[in-house]
Amino acid sequence: MLTVAPDIDVLARFGRALADPIRCRILLALRAAPAYPADLADDSGVSRTRLSNHLACLRDCGLVVAVPDGRRTRYELADERLGRALDDLRLVVVAVENDKTCPDAGEKGCC
Repeated sequence: MLTVAPDIDVLARFGRALADPIRCRILLALRAAPAYPADLADDSGVSRTRLSNHLACLRDCGLVVAVPDGRRTRYELADERLGRALDDLRLVVVAVENDKTCPDAGEKGCC
């Protein structure tokens, strides 16, 4: 059971990062390869200003880092394990979604 404040804070930050579809899209793009903000904005279909706000959130959550690259800044996952964690989390959610072992799933649609 998680009771240590730092553990709870880490999971809360991770949850905040994943709570927005644009941030999820950014994380999945960075899972594949580091990228520049202009490319991420184009790929995500959002303005550069909006993307900048999402990147700031992801930096504050500790999930991405900004790496100076000449006059530009490249973004990448803060740790390569995050890419695997995102894959694992996605696979677990899909597996649970397909399982529907909760006895109330059919009646309440809860699971």
